[in-house]
Amino acid sequence: MKTYDSEDRYIKDLDDGKREIALSTDDIHVSYGTHEAIHGVSLAFERFKITALIGASGSGKSTYLRSLNRMNDNIAGTKVTGKIMYRGLDVNSNEVDVYEMRKHIGMVFQQPNPFAKSIYDNITFALQRHGEKRKDVLDETVETTLKQAGLWEQVKDDLHQSALALSGGQAQRLCIARAIAMKPDILLLDEPAAVLDPISTATLEETLMELKERYTIIIVTHNMQQAGRISDYTAFFHLGNALEYDETRKIFTRPKIQATEDYVSGHFG
Repeated sequence: MKTYDSEDRYIKDLDDGKREIALSTDDIHVSYGTHEAIHGVSLAFERFKITALIGASGSGKSTYLRSLNRMNDNIAGTKVTGKIMYRGLDVNSNEVDVYEMRKHIGMVFQQPNPFAKSIYDNITFALQRHGEKRKDVLDETVETTLKQAGLWEQVKDDLHQSALALSGGQAQRLCIARAIAMKPDILLLDEPAAVLDPISTATLEETLMELKERYTIIIVTHNMQQAGRISDYTAFFHLGNALEYDETRKIFTRPKIQATEDYVSGHFG
């Protein structure tokens, strides 16, 4: 892992043997046709921590996040090169079973997207597709994941009602419960509070703070206050590059490069 790349880039070396790394990338490039959106990003993510990816719109943070569990594979004309290392395996390899890999690296998107099914069936859908038919196991999974997502008390009497009737904040927490039903190691979130009201956002943040006891969380957020409140580490993206990556308190109080200072102080651009 790099320390100083150049005068205008600072990447903290997390892979120093003192921290347990859940996931890392080595020289990741993402191209859409002839346009390269990500220019060789190398980052390591500590286990059981929240890492925020921040930067202006179009900086590449969501594109990078989507590469971590191969979501960019679904976009025609996209090419991803470099290594994405998880448990000693390069998940960017053609030999990897992408569907199997996504059991371990789950994702929640910006727009809540519950299935047009009951709350119960939203959570058990993937489990049942993988052959789990035991009702006691399914019931326990529903209760456990809804509790972890901070939604159980609100919906425990309506489990067989349509998930489409939930509020935006409730729907997003259901999507988190659905993602963790497969017991992933890593949870990726792409601006999960972007369409939520302040009260729902606060509840979601409380949920994420509790979830990091069990999961490694990587979150893209446009809200710098949110990054400051909930994340342990922050990576600042600009024009497809990760310009600075460090502990969040240092990013927001003692950034190493001018571009980061300009962005977090609101003087960017």
